[in-house]
Formats: sequence, structure tokens, C-alpha cells
Amino acid sequence: MWRDSFRLQIFCLLMAVLAIVVLVHNFFQLEHLDDDTVSGSNWITENNVQHSLSQTTKTTRKPYCGYKQQTLSKREQAEQESLLAAIQWPKPPDGKIAFAQSTDPARSDFEIVKPSGFFKVGDQLEVLVRMNDFQGKPKQYGGDYLQARIHSPLLKAGATGRIVDCHNGLYKVFFTLLWPGEVKVSVSLVHPSEAIQVLLRLREERPDRVYFKSSFKSGRYSETTECNVCLPGDLPVCNFTDLYTGEPWFCYKPRKLSCASRISHAKGGYQKGLLTQEESLFFQSDVNIKRPILSSGPDSVIVKPKAFTDSSSMDRAEGPTVSPSGYYYEDQWRPRTHWIHHFNKSDDITKCLQGKVIHLFGDSTIRQWFEYLTAVVPDLVEFNLGSPKNVGPFMSVDLKHNILLKFRCHGPPIRFSTVFSSELRYIANELNGIVGGRNTVIAITIWSHFSTFPVEVYIRRLRNIRRSIIQLLDRSPKTLIIIRTANVQELGPEVSLFNSDWYSFQLDSVMRKMFSGIAVHFVDAWEMSLAHYLPHNLHPKEVIVKNQIDAFLSYVCPLQT
Repeated sequence: MWRDSFRLQIFCLLMAVLAIVVLVHNFFQLEHLDDDTVSGSNWITENNVQHSLSQTTKTTRKPYCGYKQQTLSKREQAEQESLLAAIQWPKPPDGKIAFAQSTDPARSDFEIVKPSGFFKVGDQLEVLVRMNDFQGKPKQYGGDYLQARIHSPLLKAGATGRIVDCHNGLYKVFFTLLWPGEVKVSVSLVHPSEAIQVLLRLREERPDRVYFKSSFKSGRYSETTECNVCLPGDLPVCNFTDLYTGEPWFCYKPRKLSCASRISHAKGGYQKGLLTQEESLFFQSDVNIKRPILSSGPDSVIVKPKAFTDSSSMDRAEGPTVSPSGYYYEDQWRPRTHWIHHFNKSDDITKCLQGKVIHLFGDSTIRQWFEYLTAVVPDLVEFNLGSPKNVGPFMSVDLKHNILLKFRCHGPPIRFSTVFSSELRYIANELNGIVGGRNTVIAITIWSHFSTFPVEVYIRRLRNIRRSIIQLLDRSPKTLIIIRTANVQELGPEVSLFNSDWYSFQLDSVMRKMFSGIAVHFVDAWEMSLAHYLPHNLHPKEVIVKNQIDAFLSYVCPLQT
């Protein structure tokens, strides 16, 4: 009996010792986890609440999307709802539409209303577009995305049109006739309405279809993990949300390294297999992506000069929503809302920029401005900062004329090759560090790298930039700020899923609304790329960039009228 009691006491003692060993082991693991985590780096629990690792040991969580976690004031919420309502797109009535019933540009047509009428410069030209499906049947609903322009090839003249969706398969296009001579009409289907619904789904459901990566390094050991605004799954993450703007950014936490050891950011790649077999039929290069729609009759009209009118002022218009905002004539852009000077001599550019500090913020489309000015201005020499090619930051200096030109890319998401983490800057924060004044010029573009995300992500970024602009203009009202809009580009089946003109058009519409009413100027790169005769290109050719620079410099050095 006593032997059984003794054995029981020994067994209980052994279990107690084992429990203490397990407790010490678990405590050591928790301490080790804390050692691997830098102060201020957080991870996300299943309730989407931020905790430090010393406060919780939970690792399961719902997919985190920073744009859904915003805390908005009533005014900001109302603005966001208004912006989202303004870009709502018509939907097909029956949801899922078979390919044979989708829009076929080859079976669709347009006609000029009153093609034999008498037209003079300044008149409106109306065009009616009729959409049919692949069976030749008229479409009964709208939602197709069209682009339209008028042009005179011999004059190297062109302008865009204003498109009205009648929601019944018919579209009206209105053009303002701005030069005399034979004027041709061109209409193209960018995406059928059925493809737009796929693009909408991808934007809302697959914001991870472009993914990013960061490298972490300590000594000779390095790790690379995936990063994004949204990171699904149940793995711990490093929280790189910006402390000042609240812009969210996350990377999966390295297995052995701390979050503080991040050294770089880069584009990871593009997700494949995003479409069903049926959906892929809506994205065919020679079938229904940027395909011309032909005229059922005459495709041009003869425009007479406007009599007894000063030719330099007959194309003027008032208001921020003038359509078109300008036009090409003899390959030179002519805005309709302000005067422009064409800087055809490098000396004229030097004279305009003398004594100026020019900050260019954004993506590769505004980097083209940096490259153009550095190449054209003789005494403007690029200073070697050791920056990665095409990434930056870049700086050019003209000591003789006291000109400083700088380019810096915007913060993540940015689909560049490797960017050092220390060089990842948000435009809003950079603006807060600029003193400003009469000799400070700032140009901003930000659009292309946001096309894969829900629009709320873009709205937040613009709201932060707008707030910093207003503060800058409040302390330095003579600072000049110019916004370069988005531009159209060449599209194929794959590019359409990530960078469609439709995505860009929606973002551009939001940007124009958000920056209206404050003291900024616009260079309308959208119309300048769409109205030109050259093929569409994400990075427009030099003749278009030159016209953008002319518009930009005309704000810096306005003509005395």
C-alpha cells in the first residue's frame, strides 16, 4: 500500500517538473519572438486590431485590407461616396452575358448626323454610334468604353470628343470643330461593357494581382517576403504604415530577421489565371480591345473658317470642364482655357527656369519630363546620385543659371525595379518639407500604379497630397503647383487586366474632381495623348512630351496678354 502511495507521489512530482519545463520553454519562445520584433512594428490579429507581440500570441486573422480600415470624418465619407457615385459604370441587365451577345466592334458602326450640313469653326458635330453583338443583333444596354477623336492628318491636327451613353446600345459623340478643312471622325471600342464588368470584379476582389516584395538583410543573411496594401492569410506581418499620412503597407514578416532589417522594395510580378475561359473571350487584341468602329456613311466633314474673327482667339473657352481642353494644330498643342507659349529654343527654356527649383514627383511618365529637360537645356547637367536606373531619385543642376531640377518617385505601391527602403517617400510628406515661394515649382502625377486597387486606396492618397498642397499654399501662396493627368496607352489582353485605359480614366476622373477648386494647374496629358495621331503608349513619344513641357513651362512663365 505504502509502495503504491510512494509511486503516486513520485509520478506527481515528475509531472510537476515536466510542467515547469514546458512553461519555461514557452516563456523562452515568447521572449525570442519579442527579440525578433522591433519597437513600433505590429502585426494584425483576426479582429484586424493592431497588437504588439507581447500583448497577444494569436496568428490567425482575416485578410487585411488597409483601405477598408480607414477612419473618415463625415465630410471625408461624404466626399468618398460622392466620388464613387460619380464614376459608377452601367451594368448589363442580366449579369452574365455570353460572348456571342457581347459587343462586336466589327459589326457596329457610326454615322455623322447631318454629314452634308454646313459647318464652320466653332460649331458642334454630332456622331451617333450603334453597337451590335457578334450575331449582328443591336445591343439593348450601354456600358461600352469608347474613345473618339476628330483629326486632319495633313494638318497634324486632332481633338477628342465627348461621349454620351444612351444606355440602350446607342452612343452620342459631340465634337467641337476647331480648325478649317476636311475633318475626319474616328471612333474605337476600348472594351465592351461585358469586359468592364470583369475589370470591376478584378479591382474589387483581386487587389493582389500585382504583388510586391521587400528584401530584409542582416550581415550576410537575407530574406525576401511579399508585400502589399492587402495581405491575405494567417502569417505574421510587418506593419510599414506611414506614421504621418496613415498610408498602409505590409510585408509578410521574415522568418529569422526583424522588420527593421528591410532594405529594399520592388515589383514582384503579376498574378496569372485571373479569368475564366469565358471571360478571356472579352479580352482579344484583334477582336474587342481598342478596335476601330467604322462609319456606315461619310466619315468626314468640310469645315469652313469662322468669318471676321481673330484666328488666335476663336478657339478660346471658359470653365474648368471645357471639352475638349485643347487640340493639336501643326503638331502643336493649343489649350482652350489658357494661353500657351511654345518653347522651341533651349535658351527660352533656360530663361524661363532661371533661378527656379523644380520638384517632379510621381511615376515614370513625369520622369520623362526630367529626362527631356535635362537633355534639352544645355547647361543642365545630371548630378550622379548613384540611384538605380529609371528609379531615382535624380537631380540635375545648372550652376550658371541657378536651376535645380529634381525627380522622386511616389511611395508604394510603385511598380519599379529595386528601390531602397530609405528612398520610399510619400509625396504628401515631401511637400511638407518644402518651404516654397515664388521660385519653387512643383509638378505631380500619380495614377498608373494604383490601377489594380479599389478606388478608395487612390482617394486616400490624393486626400493626403491635397492636404499637404493646401498647407504649402497657405504658408507660401506664390508656390506654383502643376498636376499632370493620366494618359492612354497601348493595350493587349494581359495589360488590360492591370493597366487598362478604363482604370486610368476612372482614376483621372477622381483626381480632377479632388483637385478642382484649389490653386493648382493641369497639364492635360490625357487629351494630349488621345488626340494625337501617334500610337498610344504608356510613355508618350517625344513630340507629345515636348507639348506637355510647353504647357508646363507656360504656367511657370505665362505670356503677358
